[in-house]
Amino acid sequence: STADFEQLYLPPLAGPVYGYQAVNVEAQERNTSSFLHWLRNLIAVRGTHPDFGTAVLELVSVENPSILAYVRSGSEDILCVFNLSRFAQPAELELGRFSGRVPVELVGRIAFPPVGEQRYLVTLSPYGFYWFSLEEPVG
Repeated sequence: STADFEQLYLPPLAGPVYGYQAVNVEAQERNTSSFLHWLRNLIAVRGTHPDFGTAVLELVSVENPSILAYVRSGSEDILCVFNLSRFAQPAELELGRFSGRVPVELVGRIAFPPVGEQRYLVTLSPYGFYWFSLEEPVG
């Protein structure tokens, strides 16, 4: 703000770590590991997969009450898994009908091990999530 500090409701943060000199859009744009870049990437991934908002939603059976998992089925099958806890959590997902499919994490495009007949095991960081495209194996 260009206003005098006395006119502001609260003074701006001026510390070296969280002050406006260090935390601002210009600095975030220069840093490819910044929250701004992460959020822009997340929005881009969400925008390239319209099934996130329009496809049929089916909850996935998970015994851990801290985990929410569902599949959005439309032009593709998207598996969404969320850890609602402040602690890391394991999740055993009932994905039998997708046996043989390969979960490909949508943000980093990393292929995970194929889904088998047994429950599919993932571990999530505190408040972490995965968005997977459940793809047919190549070859």
